[in-house]
Amino acid sequence: MRNTLILAALCLATVALVPAMPLAAQDQPAPAPVPATQSQDTDKKPDAPPPAQQQAPTLEKPGTAPETEDAPKPAAKTPAKKPAATAKPATTKEGEKIPEGTNSKTVEEIIARVNNEIITRSELDHERETAKEEVEEECRGKCTPEQQQSEIDEHQKSALKELIDKSLLVQRGKDMGINVETDVIKRLDQIRISNNLSSMEDLEKAVSSKGLNWEDFKDEIRKSILTQKVISQEVGSHVNIGKEDVAKYYDEHKSEFVRPEQVALREIVVNTEGKKDSELPDLKKKAETALKRVKDGEDFGEIAKRFSDGSTAKQGGFLGVYKRGELSKELEDTVFKMKKNDLTEVLDTKQGYLVLQVLEHYDEGEQALNKVENEIMDKMYSSRMEPKLKEYLKTLREQSYVVIKPGYEDIAGGGNSEIQEVSATPEATKAAKKGRKKFLLFGKRAGTASGA
Repeated sequence: MRNTLILAALCLATVALVPAMPLAAQDQPAPAPVPATQSQDTDKKPDAPPPAQQQAPTLEKPGTAPETEDAPKPAAKTPAKKPAATAKPATTKEGEKIPEGTNSKTVEEIIARVNNEIITRSELDHERETAKEEVEEECRGKCTPEQQQSEIDEHQKSALKELIDKSLLVQRGKDMGINVETDVIKRLDQIRISNNLSSMEDLEKAVSSKGLNWEDFKDEIRKSILTQKVISQEVGSHVNIGKEDVAKYYDEHKSEFVRPEQVALREIVVNTEGKKDSELPDLKKKAETALKRVKDGEDFGEIAKRFSDGSTAKQGGFLGVYKRGELSKELEDTVFKMKKNDLTEVLDTKQGYLVLQVLEHYDEGEQALNKVENEIMDKMYSSRMEPKLKEYLKTLREQSYVVIKPGYEDIAGGGNSEIQEVSATPEATKAAKKGRKKFLLFGKRAGTASGA
């Protein structure tokens, strides 16, 4: 009778503790087979939850009834302790403290393989979202909603192709032995300065606070610089434009260079919106320092990349070309009196402290060749570079192993074969170890794979 009461009490205590278990416990690996001695409890309570759910932290503490009871009940004691040890790392509290744990459980859909590298659906989604943000930034105040949406659709459609091209270029750069670590450090320092951060540790914290992984952030910068160097060395170096080419283009397109009076402007902006009055002196000093460095001979574009808070910083501060009537009266009166390469002093505006440079001042009428020479060279370089780059990327694809998941071929720019759907294999584990995620190889999930 005594033994029966003890067993009943244990069963009730176990059922009462089940609701307190986190849902994460359901994702844990299945426990070892239940010992034969436990079948007594299973027979008595057929509706009891599976052993993976009978895991309550209180069962691990010494001094509870199952630990101190002198009546022999191994069936109730032994299996209760084993699952508890398995479930302990998976509590909700630990999951919140270690974001990597959550990420490591994410199953990724691989949609393309480029040699030994993979492209996942989440990477494609991120690329599409980035393209959307860039178009919105470029179109702000310049495009109609229809034009903006058309640009977004076009860029998003080509996102997978661009990811494949980037992967090919990065791999080519590594094969060429191009080292960009010094450039990465310089770029990170530019970002640090432009965000008013005092140290690289502060930049790392700022990046992490945005939900970004610091190593991934640096790797994206590394890949961007590497692709630029590969394109420059492998393609750009073969595009030559002589002065006679520029002059010929000018003579054949003079009507394009008949214009009203205009100024091309570059800017350095130090943002003051939302800042405290006590912060303003330091912010103004930052703008004055940037201006002094340009006056001392440093390139305006490079200083803009490092110091400017504006959206134009990536483009070296290039603001645009403006006719009279397109700027505020105060700015118009200032910049239209200036000549090429002239600088304003630090201007105090509602948005922040502003430094402007007149990149070019176009007089009304037909522009002289020396006024538009750089513009013509840029236009000719782009027109000659584009087909050569396409041909170069086509060659890289033909020399590489590029496979696309069925259904994505149309937006991938082509591949040399298709992968059929397969279940998860040891290759998935290999990819997981590299990317700290679990990857699903072109098929429906067959079961739970081991985490990285």
